[in-house]
Amino acid sequence: MADPALRPGGSVLGLPIRLLLGVAVALANFGGAAIVFALSAWVVPQGELADAGAVRLLNIAVLVGYLVVVTPLGILAGRGLFRLRGRAARRDPQRRARRLVLYGPLRLVVMLALLWGCAVVLFGLVNLRFSWRLALSVAETITVGGIATCSLSYLLGERILRGPASVILAGEPPRSRALPGVLLRPVLFWALGTAVPITGLLLGGVSALAFRDVSAERLAVMILSIGVAALLAGILTTVGAARAAADPVISVRRAMQRVEQGDLDVSVPVYDHTELGRLQAGFNTMVEGLRERERLRDLFGRHVGQDVARAAAASDGVELGGEVRRVAVLFVDLVGSTALAVERPPHEVVELLNRFFAVVVEAVERRGGWINKFEGDAALAVFGAPVAVADPAGSALAAARELAEELADRGITAGIGVSAGDAVAGNVGDPRRYEYTVIGDPVNEAARLTDLAKNRGGVVASGAALDLAGAAEAARWDRGDAVVLRGRRTPTEVATPQGALRVR
Repeated sequence: MADPALRPGGSVLGLPIRLLLGVAVALANFGGAAIVFALSAWVVPQGELADAGAVRLLNIAVLVGYLVVVTPLGILAGRGLFRLRGRAARRDPQRRARRLVLYGPLRLVVMLALLWGCAVVLFGLVNLRFSWRLALSVAETITVGGIATCSLSYLLGERILRGPASVILAGEPPRSRALPGVLLRPVLFWALGTAVPITGLLLGGVSALAFRDVSAERLAVMILSIGVAALLAGILTTVGAARAAADPVISVRRAMQRVEQGDLDVSVPVYDHTELGRLQAGFNTMVEGLRERERLRDLFGRHVGQDVARAAAASDGVELGGEVRRVAVLFVDLVGSTALAVERPPHEVVELLNRFFAVVVEAVERRGGWINKFEGDAALAVFGAPVAVADPAGSALAAARELAEELADRGITAGIGVSAGDAVAGNVGDPRRYEYTVIGDPVNEAARLTDLAKNRGGVVASGAALDLAGAAEAARWDRGDAVVLRGRRTPTEVATPQGALRVR
């Protein structure tokens, strides 16, 4: 589009497109006129003429004069075809611009057909004074040439206007059925490449039979000339027909390959107003839906965890309840957060919590764990659900050690508790609002161990976690005395990483 503002009286096409369209149409018509003149002067039967040379010179003079007159008129009329004018342009310029671009090739052909029709009448009358046989032959040749030139101009105009059409159709898919569709477009190619030259041969044959004034040599020249033109036109139109149908399909196929590779930031330009254009628009709509789905999946995964999100997407429906799983639980709680919230502004507290949780998430996910939830200044991590882990307890213990070291390096004090055992993992809540979580004694025990660890600002694990862990990781921990944790009746054996202060 040349003018995004779509000013009344302005052109909907940019200057480069206007120049390209003008040059292409002019060359097609001048070439068509030259071919028609050559056929009329030296190929098609003319009948008996007293002075063929004088007739030919007169036709050349009339042709030059006609081109001098109609060329500027055609240029002016062509410019007017793409200008926003009238009440419709003032009321809804966008819709009017859409119609001008989509119907541009058709309007262009109507204008050219009028000019070629005038040429048929003019040259028929000019040659009628010499011979009505000559006038008929010239009129037939110009008619056939005009049909071919108008068809070619339509196809060239449609291809050149693909860029503006893609802009016009970007916000609204093509729906019009008034323009030539996929089924009608090949008819135009057939008319250009087959029907027109064959019609010329038929007219020449009819004239030869009717007037019997065509020599065998002249008939052979006519057949050879029109036959060569038919072969060239057939090649061009076949390639044009194949490209017109294949280009939109190829663009969609290439875009689909990128989607298969995971690239959803792709779209195809919609420049075709036929069913192929609706295919292009449908592909863009599909990819837009995939992008939205991926965005929601990513957002969902950030809220509940990627593993839980994938499991939920793969399930057939909502099923409340769960299954007993061997899991390990890591609970981490920031020390001094209550006083921090009183002494510092809320935004500083949030920034500190975000830095703290970033370290927690990195350490847990590195060992194959999953953050079940954030609880204020604390976080609950699970190993072994929803995705199975080879050594849940060993992974949780290793994550706890590494997390304690990383928090200490950043000057952050927190208590970390680790427990392991059997728990129920599944969806809890109501079909209208539920969450995937882990419920069982290991969760409660890990929380109580965290309270114990906060007194020392370190990390504490249960003896049960060491019993379930692999030998290599268990060897990195020192077992301590049994402690009765808050809210529990039986004592719990506690362990700390080697080199840490022993909890009593």
